[in-house]
Formats: sequence, C-alpha cells, structure tokens
Amino acid sequence: MRVNSKDPSAFLRGRNATDDRVDGKWEASNEQWWDWYLSLACEDDGPAPALRPMPPLPDLAALAPADLAAELAVPYPVPSEAIRTFRRDGYVKLKQVCSPRSLLMLRREWEVRFARALVDTPAMRFPSFEMMWTQDEVAGAFVRSRRLAGIAAALLGADAVRLYHDNALSKLPGCGRTPWHYDAHHYPIDSDDVVTLWAPLQPTPREMGPLVFARGIDTWRKIADLPFSKLDDSYDRGIIAALEENQVELDGDGFDFGEVSFHHARSLHSAGPNHTDAERMALAVTYFEDGARLIDEPSLINGDYEKFMPGIRAGERIDSPLNPVLYERNFA
Repeated sequence: MRVNSKDPSAFLRGRNATDDRVDGKWEASNEQWWDWYLSLACEDDGPAPALRPMPPLPDLAALAPADLAAELAVPYPVPSEAIRTFRRDGYVKLKQVCSPRSLLMLRREWEVRFARALVDTPAMRFPSFEMMWTQDEVAGAFVRSRRLAGIAAALLGADAVRLYHDNALSKLPGCGRTPWHYDAHHYPIDSDDVVTLWAPLQPTPREMGPLVFARGIDTWRKIADLPFSKLDDSYDRGIIAALEENQVELDGDGFDFGEVSFHHARSLHSAGPNHTDAERMALAVTYFEDGARLIDEPSLINGDYEKFMPGIRAGERIDSPLNPVLYERNFA
C-alpha cells in the first residue's frame, strides 16, 4: 500500500482543523464526515486496473408497496450455526434474505437521488445519504422491516432492538478503498450490543469492492492501542500491518444477489476498490439493543450523531423518535 494522496485536513472545519486532537464535536455535516473518513484509507500500489464490464441487471417489475411490506415482514429463520458464526467471527453472511426484485426497487429509487447529487458535486466518488427511511417509502420499508431487525435481534440475543441510523451508499466505478475500522470506535453508543446490516443492491463480486471482514470478534484487540490520526492514513496502514503480522484470516468474497451481511460493532472490516464499470450500491442499517445509552464524551470521531438521536444528552438512554424499536421478541 502507498500513502494516501488525498488530504484529510481538507474535510475538517473549525476547531477540528486546528490541531491533531480528536476530542471536541464534529463541526461539519455527516456527509463531510464520511468524505473525511474515506480519505484516511491508503491506496493500492500500482496503476488502477481496467474497469471490468458488468452484465446488465435483471429487468424485474417493481413490487406493489403492500407486497414489498409483506415480503419484509416474513420472519427469516436464523440458523443456530449462523448465530454461533456471528458470535465467534464477528460477522455472518446470509443468503436469500431479500429478493432481487425488492432490492432492485430500492436501487432504482436511489439511482435518481445519487445522480442528482453528482450533478452538484461531480468529484464525489463515494456519495452517501443517511436517514433515508424518513425520506422515501421504499427505503422506509427496508429500514422498518421486522424481518431484518429480527435477524439483528437473534444475532445479538436481544429481546428488542432500536434503529441507530441507515446509510445509502454508492461506490462509483474507479473509487478506492474504505479504510479498516470497527464501528464501536466511532459509534457514540455505550454498548457492544450493536450490529450493522450491509445489503448490496446488485450482485457484488470481489472486483466491485464488497465488505472485507477480519475473522474473529476479538481481533480488534490486536489494534486497540494503535494511535488514531485524523490527518493521515497511518491508522489504516497500522491495522493492515497488524493483520499481516498476526496472520488474521480475511474474508473478502463477493455477495450473491439477495445475500446480506451482519457485522458486530467490534468486527474489524474494510471494503475494496470498485474496479468495475457499475455503481456498487448498498443499504446499511445499524441496530442496537434497547436500553443502550449515549456515551459520556462524544467527539469528532462520532460525526454528526445528534442528527440520529436528537435531544439525547450524554449518558441518557437512546430513545428519541428517530430511534424507534424495530423488533420486540414478544410483539405479535
């Protein structure tokens, strides 16, 4: 890997930009936080390969809203082996969780939104949006889905889970890596009972840059003392070196259409570059066990967290109107 050519400081504002400290609140939008965080990834050596042509997506008719809601309400039977894998490895990939037809509905909605964003900011290579469940009906059906939240609850062993937030992600052709990280490092939630769904909205081969997981739910401990820098890619490079030194097994296999992953907040993960000629779109949804609280001292690493839990103060239980309970075990 070579040193990142992007300048992370270009995305910092106000007091965030004055020194190398990471305390203090984030002083820009969450979209700018995302751009900053992606700039902390080191780049692959050598010239970028030619983009691999991808076949066209299947031409499937959209579902009626009621049929989409019905599909996403049917419980998914989580095998006991999948629960053991999640709790051992820190993540699990599950097949046929969502139908290609439903995923294509969401992709078509987001293609329009991302295209508009790129008109305004053509240099963006990895645009993202949050809180999509409050803005469009199709995203809302996925994010509020009892089927998906039920999987999260089963993996955590929780009686009830709430929503932290969603993400709409589009890694454009030629876009580079996502840096290594674990979510508990930047989620302002005072609990480890947090899990994130990652659902790609197309078949996603390795060349398209799917998530890459470091096996072992405790693997993060190998880099727990690694200094974090907000100004360069040293943290990413340090994790890469630690994974190599400890011979940690990596899983960067592609995703079939309808296959999704769930990863624990302590799961070390990354994502590769998109070396195809198609956008790699994905829905991410983060769930936490009901009863979790906001950490005592949020910092810039936590981004614009108040957007996702308005009115919640340090140390308080997270239960704002934007953090609804999405699954309760005893709710019929």
